[in-house]
Amino acid sequence: MVPLSHYLILAAVLFALSVVGIFLNRKNVIILLMAIELMLLSVNLNLVAFSHYLQDLSGQVFVFFILTVAAAEAAIGLAILVVYFRNRQTINVEDIDSLRG
Repeated sequence: MVPLSHYLILAAVLFALSVVGIFLNRKNVIILLMAIELMLLSVNLNLVAFSHYLQDLSGQVFVFFILTVAAAEAAIGLAILVVYFRNRQTINVEDIDSLRG
């Protein structure tokens, strides 16, 4: 049986990688979205690990709802990026900043 600390260390490493991905890459929007999704998955891993450790299913049910919202967010975000790319021919973050009125 894998101890709880292993899951927590893995989730912390995933969360740290996503934070580094957000701060180091400020050019590509798709990589930023992937880093945010990785951050959500690390939080979900914590919820599932604690839910299993405490023998309570509420954490796993909560993860189900988080994954549903994250999938919808990713689909809408990618759809917006596709439409923006068709109009501007770029998805560079500095160019997206020019959308402000």
